[in-house]
Amino acid sequence: QVQVVESGGGLVQPGGSLRLSCAASGRLFSIYTMAWYRQAPGKQRELVASIRSSGYRNYTDSAKGRFTISRDNRKNTVYLQMNSLKPEDTAVYYCNVRPELPAYGDLMYWGQGTQVTVSS
Repeated sequence: QVQVVESGGGLVQPGGSLRLSCAASGRLFSIYTMAWYRQAPGKQRELVASIRSSGYRNYTDSAKGRFTISRDNRKNTVYLQMNSLKPEDTAVYYCNVRPELPAYGDLMYWGQGTQVTVSS
């Protein structure tokens, strides 16, 4: 079993910054992708950014140029630095961990989510 715990959400004014953290523990895989998703009220959960074990990063268009995803493999932790935040970034942000080996299929783990509110 894998445990995933996010932290770092909160209330921030438009134009401000926040840094989210997500720590994974337990029976982790040899190689795995870590990602951030978000879900705003009344909307579907969407991918924000992901980072593979190789370090390859992927961002949704709305995050490019404003958000940076990084990971510390020694700590099994992924970070999301969010700058120039906008009210439309308001959502619950979820951390996702999934193995990269095809043998695991669609197996993945989610954190409980952390609220990010961008408002003046």
